[in-house]
Amino acid sequence: MFVHACHCYWCQRETGSAFAINALIEASRVALTEGEIETVLTPSKSGQGQRIVRCPTCRVPLWSYYGGKLKDLVAFVRVGTLLSPDLCPPTIHIYTESKQDWLSLSGDVPVVPAHYSAAKYWPQASLDRRAALFATLA
Repeated sequence: MFVHACHCYWCQRETGSAFAINALIEASRVALTEGEIETVLTPSKSGQGQRIVRCPTCRVPLWSYYGGKLKDLVAFVRVGTLLSPDLCPPTIHIYTESKQDWLSLSGDVPVVPAHYSAAKYWPQASLDRRAALFATLA
C-alpha cells in the first residue's frame, strides 16, 4: 500500500542502521513460501509494542505488526528481505526529526519530521485498500 523509510531512533536501534524501510501490505497478502517463523514481542515508543516476525535460524526480521486499530491486518514487511528490494523504494521518509545528520535526502519523495496523514500522502488506490481493512473491523 505504501513504503516508509523510518528514521526514528527505535528503527535505528532495531536495524543497527540509519533507518528501516517497511512496505505496508495487507497481512492476508503476506505468505511464507518456505521454512518456519518466530514471532517476538518487542517494546515500542508508543507503549503498544510490536510483534516482529523473524527467521528462527538467522534471526533476520521479516515483517512486523504494530499496535493500533489495524494491528493484525497490516504487515510492515522489511523491504531488504525481499528478492527484489529495488522494486519497493520509499514513498515517504518519516520521523526525519531524528534522521542522522550525515544522511542527505533528495526530496524526490515526501520528507516529514514525524508521522503524517495517510489522506494527504497516500495514493487513492492505497487509501481504498486501507479503507477495505477498516471495513473488516466494523
